[in-house]
Amino acid sequence: MPTVLEDGPYSFVFFSSDKGEPPHIHVKRERRVVKVWLDPVQLAKNYGFPAHELTRIVRLVMKHEATLLEAWHEYFGA
Repeated sequence: MPTVLEDGPYSFVFFSSDKGEPPHIHVKRERRVVKVWLDPVQLAKNYGFPAHELTRIVRLVMKHEATLLEAWHEYFGA
């Protein structure tokens, strides 16, 4: 599970089992995780984050979208 980026309390990670799925990122904080599609950016699944925090997370993913997509393609291939 490589950590691609950290921003504040959030870790942005991939799971090796994600290969074969469209580009996405898992954002973790403590025991909470949210899955966010990268192209286009939208929520896929939420495991424990309150709604107000999801808005912040989506904004962070949008802010780092290019970096996250580049990391996805480097890790999983084009």
